[in-house]
Amino acid sequence: MSYILENEYLYLECIEAGGEIQHLINKQTQEEIMYQGNQGWGGKNPTLFPLVGNTYTGSYEIDGQTYAMKNHGLIRYASLQGRQEKDRLIFSLDANEATLKQYPFAFHYEIQYQLVDHQVKIQYRIENTGSKVMPFGFGLHPGFQLHEPFSSYFLSFDGNTHLEQLHMYETPSHWEKVNTKGWQLNRLDLEKYKTMIYRGLHSQTLTLMHKDEKVLRLHVQDYPYLAIWSSPTPSDFICIEPWWSHADFDPNTTDFYHREGTILLKPQETFCPSYAIEV
Repeated sequence: MSYILENEYLYLECIEAGGEIQHLINKQTQEEIMYQGNQGWGGKNPTLFPLVGNTYTGSYEIDGQTYAMKNHGLIRYASLQGRQEKDRLIFSLDANEATLKQYPFAFHYEIQYQLVDHQVKIQYRIENTGSKVMPFGFGLHPGFQLHEPFSSYFLSFDGNTHLEQLHMYETPSHWEKVNTKGWQLNRLDLEKYKTMIYRGLHSQTLTLMHKDEKVLRLHVQDYPYLAIWSSPTPSDFICIEPWWSHADFDPNTTDFYHREGTILLKPQETFCPSYAIEV
Protein backbone atom coordinates (compact mmCIF):
# COMPACT_ATOMS: atom_id res chain seq x y z
CA MET A 1 0.00 0.00 0.00
CA SER A 2 1.23 3.49 -0.87
CA TYR A 3 0.85 6.63 1.22
CA ILE A 4 1.02 10.01 -0.51
CA LEU A 5 1.73 13.61 0.43
CA GLU A 6 1.70 16.42 -2.10
CA ASN A 7 2.14 20.19 -2.14
CA GLU A 8 2.83 22.85 -4.76
CA TYR A 9 6.44 21.75 -5.21
CA LEU A 10 6.76 18.06 -4.32
CA TYR A 11 5.02 14.71 -4.69
CA LEU A 12 6.01 12.15 -2.02
CA GLU A 13 5.01 8.49 -2.04
CA CYS A 14 6.03 6.08 0.73
CA ILE A 15 5.43 2.37 1.31
CA GLU A 16 5.20 0.06 4.32
CA ALA A 17 8.21 -2.03 3.23
CA GLY A 18 10.93 -0.50 5.40
CA GLY A 19 8.81 2.64 5.74
CA GLU A 20 10.75 3.87 2.72
CA ILE A 21 10.27 6.61 0.15
CA GLN A 22 9.09 5.07 -3.10
CA HIS A 23 8.99 8.29 -5.12
CA LEU A 24 9.90 11.92 -4.60
CA ILE A 25 9.04 14.05 -7.63
CA ASN A 26 10.08 17.63 -8.27
CA LYS A 27 6.78 18.91 -9.68
CA GLN A 28 8.42 21.87 -11.39
CA THR A 29 10.66 19.65 -13.54
CA GLN A 30 8.78 16.32 -13.21
CA GLU A 31 12.09 14.66 -12.33
CA GLU A 32 12.39 11.72 -9.93
CA ILE A 33 14.71 12.60 -7.04
CA MET A 34 15.10 9.13 -5.49
CA TYR A 35 17.02 6.26 -7.02
CA GLN A 36 14.64 3.46 -8.07
CA GLY A 37 16.62 0.35 -7.16
CA ASN A 38 17.33 -0.69 -10.73
CA GLN A 39 21.06 -0.13 -11.35
CA GLY A 40 23.24 -2.65 -9.56
CA TRP A 41 21.74 -2.09 -6.10
CA GLY A 42 18.23 -3.25 -5.22
CA GLY A 43 17.76 -0.81 -2.32
CA LYS A 44 16.42 2.73 -2.41
CA ASN A 45 16.62 4.56 0.92
CA PRO A 46 16.69 2.16 3.88
CA THR A 47 17.03 3.15 7.52
CA LEU A 48 19.95 1.45 9.28
CA PHE A 49 18.87 0.22 12.73
CA PRO A 50 20.07 -1.24 15.06
CA LEU A 51 23.24 -1.74 12.99
CA VAL A 52 25.09 0.31 10.42
CA GLY A 53 26.84 -2.30 8.32
CA ASN A 54 27.59 -5.23 10.62
CA THR A 55 29.91 -6.49 13.31
CA TYR A 56 33.33 -7.73 12.17
CA THR A 57 32.33 -11.39 12.45
CA GLY A 58 28.69 -10.94 11.43
CA SER A 59 27.48 -11.95 14.90
CA TYR A 60 27.62 -10.60 18.45
CA GLU A 61 27.02 -11.72 22.01
CA ILE A 62 24.57 -10.44 24.63
CA ASP A 63 24.37 -12.06 28.09
CA GLY A 64 26.25 -15.13 26.89
CA GLN A 65 24.01 -15.76 23.86
CA THR A 66 25.04 -15.23 20.25
CA TYR A 67 22.88 -13.25 17.81
CA ALA A 68 23.20 -12.16 14.18
CA MET A 69 21.46 -9.71 11.86
CA LYS A 70 21.64 -9.09 8.14
CA ASN A 71 23.67 -6.15 6.89
CA HIS A 72 22.34 -2.79 8.18
CA GLY A 73 20.00 -4.29 10.76
CA LEU A 74 16.26 -4.94 10.93
CA ILE A 75 14.18 -2.08 9.57
CA ARG A 76 15.13 -2.36 5.90
CA TYR A 77 13.78 -5.95 5.83
CA ALA A 78 10.61 -5.30 7.85
CA SER A 79 7.10 -4.28 6.89
CA LEU A 80 6.06 -1.32 9.03
CA GLN A 81 2.56 -0.28 10.01
CA GLY A 82 1.62 2.86 8.12
CA ARG A 83 -0.93 5.54 8.76
CA GLN A 84 -1.75 8.79 7.03
CA GLU A 85 -2.69 11.95 8.87
CA LYS A 86 -3.67 15.26 7.34
CA ASP A 87 -0.15 16.60 6.87
CA ARG A 88 2.13 13.64 7.61
CA LEU A 89 2.86 9.96 7.04
CA ILE A 90 3.86 7.77 9.99
CA PHE A 91 5.35 4.27 9.87
CA SER A 92 6.09 2.20 12.98
CA LEU A 93 7.44 -1.14 14.15
CA ASP A 94 7.50 -2.69 17.61
CA ALA A 95 9.86 -5.45 18.65
CA ASN A 96 8.32 -8.87 18.02
CA GLU A 97 9.25 -12.53 18.03
CA ALA A 98 11.17 -12.24 14.76
CA THR A 99 13.22 -9.19 15.82
CA LEU A 100 13.97 -10.58 19.30
CA LYS A 101 15.65 -13.62 17.75
CA GLN A 102 18.12 -11.28 16.06
CA TYR A 103 18.25 -8.37 18.53
CA PRO A 104 17.18 -9.15 22.12
CA PHE A 105 15.78 -5.76 23.05
CA ALA A 106 12.26 -4.33 23.20
CA PHE A 107 11.84 -1.16 21.14
CA HIS A 108 9.36 1.06 19.37
CA TYR A 109 10.61 2.48 16.07
CA GLU A 110 8.82 5.26 14.20
CA ILE A 111 9.48 7.34 11.11
CA GLN A 112 7.44 10.42 10.17
CA TYR A 113 7.38 12.34 6.87
CA GLN A 114 6.14 15.90 6.32
CA LEU A 115 6.28 18.29 3.36
CA VAL A 116 7.22 21.89 4.10
CA ASP A 117 7.59 23.93 0.90
CA HIS A 118 10.58 22.43 -0.99
CA GLN A 119 11.57 20.09 1.85
CA VAL A 120 10.74 16.58 2.97
CA LYS A 121 11.24 16.62 6.73
CA ILE A 122 11.93 13.16 8.16
CA GLN A 123 11.78 12.54 11.92
CA TYR A 124 12.68 9.28 13.67
CA ARG A 125 11.67 8.15 17.13
CA ILE A 126 13.33 5.14 18.75
CA GLU A 127 12.11 4.22 22.23
CA ASN A 128 13.53 1.63 24.57
CA THR A 129 10.37 -0.12 25.76
CA GLY A 130 12.26 -2.78 27.72
CA SER A 131 13.82 -2.97 31.17
CA LYS A 132 17.54 -2.94 30.30
CA VAL A 133 19.91 -0.55 28.56
CA MET A 134 19.57 -0.89 24.78
CA PRO A 135 22.71 -0.53 22.59
CA PHE A 136 22.25 0.27 18.91
CA GLY A 137 23.63 1.98 15.87
CA PHE A 138 21.70 4.25 13.53
CA GLY A 139 22.18 5.63 10.05
CA LEU A 140 20.52 6.64 6.79
CA HIS A 141 21.13 5.30 3.28
CA PRO A 142 19.18 7.44 0.77
CA GLY A 143 19.99 6.97 -2.91
CA PHE A 144 19.51 9.89 -5.31
CA GLN A 145 18.98 9.67 -9.05
CA LEU A 146 21.47 11.53 -11.24
CA HIS A 147 20.14 12.92 -14.51
CA GLU A 148 23.51 13.99 -15.95
CA PRO A 149 26.88 12.19 -16.21
CA PHE A 150 28.16 10.95 -12.84
CA SER A 151 31.38 12.98 -12.89
CA SER A 152 29.60 16.27 -13.58
CA TYR A 153 28.31 16.46 -9.97
CA PHE A 154 30.02 17.83 -6.86
CA LEU A 155 28.98 17.15 -3.26
CA SER A 156 29.69 20.21 -1.13
CA PHE A 157 30.30 19.79 2.59
CA ASP A 158 29.11 23.39 3.05
CA GLY A 159 31.97 24.89 5.02
CA ASN A 160 33.26 21.74 6.72
CA THR A 161 36.93 21.31 5.71
CA HIS A 162 38.71 19.49 8.56
CA LEU A 163 37.67 15.83 8.54
CA GLU A 164 39.10 12.35 8.86
CA GLN A 165 38.69 9.80 6.08
CA LEU A 166 38.62 6.06 6.74
CA HIS A 167 41.00 3.75 4.91
CA MET A 168 39.08 0.60 5.73
CA TYR A 169 40.78 -1.89 3.42
CA GLU A 170 44.33 -1.09 4.41
CA THR A 171 46.04 -3.14 7.12
CA PRO A 172 45.44 -1.94 9.70
CA SER A 173 42.43 0.19 8.83
CA HIS A 174 42.94 3.78 9.93
CA TRP A 175 41.60 7.34 9.82
CA GLU A 176 43.55 9.98 7.86
CA LYS A 177 43.15 13.73 8.42
CA VAL A 178 41.94 15.51 5.28
CA ASN A 179 41.12 19.09 4.37
CA THR A 180 38.36 19.19 1.81
CA LYS A 181 35.34 21.29 0.90
CA GLY A 182 33.60 18.36 -0.73
CA TRP A 183 33.92 15.57 -3.27
CA GLN A 184 33.85 15.68 -7.07
CA LEU A 185 32.01 12.50 -8.01
CA ASN A 186 34.32 10.07 -9.76
CA ARG A 187 34.57 6.31 -10.19
CA LEU A 188 38.29 6.07 -9.43
CA ASP A 189 37.79 7.09 -5.79
CA LEU A 190 34.96 4.60 -5.40
CA GLU A 191 37.09 1.83 -6.89
CA LYS A 192 39.85 2.68 -4.42
CA TYR A 193 37.83 3.24 -1.24
CA LYS A 194 34.64 1.24 -2.04
CA THR A 195 32.77 3.61 0.29
CA MET A 196 33.95 7.14 1.08
CA ILE A 197 33.62 7.43 4.86
CA TYR A 198 34.33 10.62 6.80
CA ARG A 199 34.40 11.32 10.53
CA GLY A 200 34.07 14.64 12.36
CA LEU A 201 31.30 16.08 10.21
CA HIS A 202 30.17 19.45 11.58
CA SER A 203 28.24 20.69 8.57
CA GLN A 204 24.54 21.27 9.06
CA THR A 205 23.95 20.81 5.32
CA LEU A 206 25.34 18.91 2.35
CA THR A 207 24.62 20.22 -1.14
CA LEU A 208 24.68 18.19 -4.36
CA MET A 209 25.72 20.49 -7.21
CA HIS A 210 25.57 20.00 -10.95
CA LYS A 211 28.11 22.49 -12.27
CA ASP A 212 26.89 25.75 -10.67
CA GLU A 213 23.33 24.55 -10.06
CA LYS A 214 22.10 23.31 -6.67
CA VAL A 215 20.28 20.04 -7.26
CA LEU A 216 19.36 19.09 -3.70
CA ARG A 217 20.43 19.78 -0.14
CA LEU A 218 20.44 17.46 2.86
CA HIS A 219 19.98 18.97 6.32
CA VAL A 220 22.03 16.65 8.54
CA GLN A 221 22.74 18.43 11.79
CA ASP A 222 24.39 16.30 14.54
CA TYR A 223 25.42 13.30 12.40
CA PRO A 224 29.12 12.64 13.16
CA TYR A 225 29.80 10.38 10.15
CA LEU A 226 29.19 10.69 6.43
CA ALA A 227 29.36 7.85 3.90
CA ILE A 228 29.21 8.25 0.12
CA TRP A 229 28.61 5.20 -2.08
CA SER A 230 27.38 4.03 -5.45
CA SER A 231 27.19 0.68 -7.19
CA PRO A 232 30.53 -0.45 -8.66
CA THR A 233 28.67 -1.33 -11.85
CA PRO A 234 27.85 1.51 -14.28
CA SER A 235 25.04 3.47 -12.70
CA ASP A 236 23.53 6.94 -12.40
CA PHE A 237 22.87 7.35 -8.69
CA ILE A 238 24.67 8.38 -5.53
CA CYS A 239 24.01 7.44 -1.91
CA ILE A 240 24.68 10.24 0.58
CA GLU A 241 24.55 8.60 4.01
CA PRO A 242 24.58 10.45 7.35
CA TRP A 243 25.49 8.01 10.13
CA TRP A 244 25.61 8.03 13.91
CA SER A 245 27.78 4.90 13.96
CA HIS A 246 29.56 2.60 11.52
CA ALA A 247 30.39 -1.03 10.78
CA ASP A 248 33.31 -2.81 12.43
CA PHE A 249 36.52 -2.58 10.40
CA ASP A 250 38.86 -3.95 13.06
CA PRO A 251 38.92 -7.56 14.33
CA ASN A 252 39.77 -6.21 17.80
CA THR A 253 36.49 -4.28 18.11
CA THR A 254 35.15 -4.32 21.65
CA ASP A 255 31.82 -5.80 22.72
CA PHE A 256 28.48 -4.77 21.24
CA TYR A 257 27.87 -2.12 23.92
CA HIS A 258 31.12 -0.27 23.25
CA ARG A 259 31.48 -0.18 19.46
CA GLU A 260 32.40 3.30 18.18
CA GLY A 261 29.28 5.45 17.81
CA THR A 262 27.00 3.06 19.71
CA ILE A 263 24.01 4.76 21.35
CA LEU A 264 23.04 3.47 24.81
CA LEU A 265 19.38 4.10 25.58
CA LYS A 266 18.04 3.60 29.09
CA PRO A 267 14.57 2.05 29.63
CA GLN A 268 11.75 4.36 28.51
CA GLU A 269 14.21 6.85 26.99
CA THR A 270 13.85 7.96 23.37
CA PHE A 271 16.30 8.87 20.62
CA CYS A 272 14.88 11.29 18.02
CA PRO A 273 17.23 12.03 15.08
CA SER A 274 15.99 13.75 11.93
CA TYR A 275 17.06 15.04 8.56
CA ALA A 276 15.50 16.82 5.61
CA ILE A 277 15.75 16.54 1.83
CA GLU A 278 15.44 19.94 0.15
CA VAL A 279 14.82 19.92 -3.59
